[in-house]
Parts: sequence; structure tokens; C-alpha cells
Amino acid sequence: MSTTYTDLGVRPVINAAATLTRLGGSRMPPEVVEAMRSGAGAFVDMVELQRHVGARIAELTGNEACYVSSGAAAGIAISVAACIVGAQTELVRQLPQIEPSNRPEVVMFRSQRNGYDQAARLPGTRVVEVESQVIEALEGALSPRSACVLFFAGANFADGAPSLEDIVRVAHAHQVPVLVDAAAQIPPLSSLRQFTCDMGADAAIFSGGKGLRGPQSSGLVLGRRSLIEACIVNGPPHQSLGRPMKVGKEELLGILAAVEWSLAQDEPALLASYEATVQRWIEGLQGLPGVTVERGYPSEAGQPHARAIVRLGAGTSLSRKQLVEALWDGDPRIAVGEVGTDAIALNPQTVEPGEDVLVLREVRRLLEASSL
Repeated sequence: MSTTYTDLGVRPVINAAATLTRLGGSRMPPEVVEAMRSGAGAFVDMVELQRHVGARIAELTGNEACYVSSGAAAGIAISVAACIVGAQTELVRQLPQIEPSNRPEVVMFRSQRNGYDQAARLPGTRVVEVESQVIEALEGALSPRSACVLFFAGANFADGAPSLEDIVRVAHAHQVPVLVDAAAQIPPLSSLRQFTCDMGADAAIFSGGKGLRGPQSSGLVLGRRSLIEACIVNGPPHQSLGRPMKVGKEELLGILAAVEWSLAQDEPALLASYEATVQRWIEGLQGLPGVTVERGYPSEAGQPHARAIVRLGAGTSLSRKQLVEALWDGDPRIAVGEVGTDAIALNPQTVEPGEDVLVLREVRRLLEASSL
């Protein structure tokens, strides 16, 4: 007998927020679920499987090599470790090296600092901040202790840093590799090769459980072969910093199936369907007292699709906090994004056909009841 969420007293959520880890990322298509089921039925050499899956994904995406991690944050930690010690087994086992006078450094732009860069500090590094978006400022921050430059991709990070191409040019002139955190930068699928093959970064790191719709506990490190080989040595099942960051045989087959499935989709049609959903939300919520609705572009992660931004004004008695809580406590339970201090965001990426109608119905019902 299989156990369901309901059996456990856990309520499923209609996710109109985003591909958030706290909500389970995204939904896996049947092809991914079937690949994981098939992987559960046998034992296998895990390093061999990692190499073969990585080789297949690299071929599909046009990259030199690929390492499958247990999520994007694990991909950052293992990639930074690989930049510090390479594939030297005796050094791999010494991480994290925390020597105050000689700690390896990860160079980042101050405007891009965020909660996820904590993963870059796990191998014992310290972060060196570049305070200016002038490219010469990056050159001044690089030193013999620089393990790598960590760049965060997406429109929401772009304003405070130079172009990635300029960063790569300067870093490579100092023999310093460049890593790109692109965890949520799918769509577009072209991101899978853009940062590495087109812009020259040494590796780009993606979440497997967001736009790719693979297992939530999976991620991709795509890029230069020597760096990927070092990631393998710094990751499980080796005795290394990455030993706790296990990727199961099921996830390895699942993320491969997810990449294959994603590349087979009609991405323009998918983005058009997102736009159509946003327009239905905008039309359905117009005319409510005290409420303004507009198209927000790009998404919260800088992806090339819109959201519906619903702003609450003086004509409604509901605060944004009250509306978010009422949607969460309702039936069905609905999660939405938050923008600024007075608006919610409705994201089409994570709703299935028909769920958008339920989201519109509940948001409109609550706003109509709160009209002054």
C-alpha cells in the first residue's frame, strides 16, 4: 500500500509562486518518474554511472563534460572544492582547509551576494567582494589565493556586475576559473550551453528540480572536462567534502531523462502558454476596487516569461500578508509570490492546466469580499 500526502495529514499545494525548494521544486513528467523507477531495481557502480550519465548529458547540451550533483548548492560547493584542490586525492581529504593566513578565496561582486553563496564557503574559503561593476575592480581583487570567481546569472543580478564575457576575460588572464550559478536560468534551454560554450565560463551550475523538471535532489555542473573530473573526485562516494552530498542511482537516471524530455519540448509554445495564463489572470482580476493588475517581466529569477503582479491599494481591506495567508489556509491551498510591500505575484511556470482557473477564482473571491 502506498502512502499519500493526505494519509500523513499534509495538504498538497497549488504552486503559483515559483520553482521553490520549500515547495518541492517542480513536478516531474512521467518519463522522469519511470526512469527513476527503473533505476531502483538494480545495484550499479555509482562512479561508472555518474560518468556515463554525465557524458550523455554533456553530449546533449554541447558541453565538454557534466557532473550530476545533489542540487545546485551542492554543485557550487563541490565545484569550488574542485577549483581549490583539483583531483589530487591527498588534498581532497584535507578540505575544508581553514588557515586564516592562507585561506583560498572566492571572488564575488558585492551586489550578487545572497544566501546561496554560503555553499561556496563550505570548502573553507573566504569571500572577497568586488564593490564596483567596473571591470578593473575585479582585476584588483584577484590574487594567487583566488580559487575562482563565482558569478550569479539572471536579470536580477545583472545590474551590479560587468558582463560575464568581461569577467571571464580578466579572470582567465590571471589563470582563475569562473563558475556561474545558473540554478534557475531555465528557461531558456539555451542556458545549458550559453554560459560555458558561448561566454567561456569554466562551469555553469543548474538545479535539476526547477525548470528541467527533474528530481529535486539533483543538479548539473556543465563545463570544462578537467574541472568536471575534479568534481567527481571531490564528490560521493569518495571520502571527501562532498561525501554527504549523495546522488542516488535513481536521481542520476532521472535527471538524464529530464534533460532528454526538456530538450524534446517546444519551448516557444511553452513560453506562449505561460503568457496566455498571465493574460487570463490579468483580465480576470481587472476592475476590482483598490486592486491594480499588471504584467511583470521577467520572472523573479530573471527567466524570459511574465508573471501577473496584483497590487493592493486603498480600496481593499486586505493587507498583502492577509491575502497570502488566506490563500495558504484555503481549500485548495495556494502559494503565491510576494513583490515589494503591497503586491503578490502569480507565476504560470508551476501551475498545471486547470489550476490557473482555481488560482484566479480564489484570488478574486478574497479580493471581492474585502472591497471597501
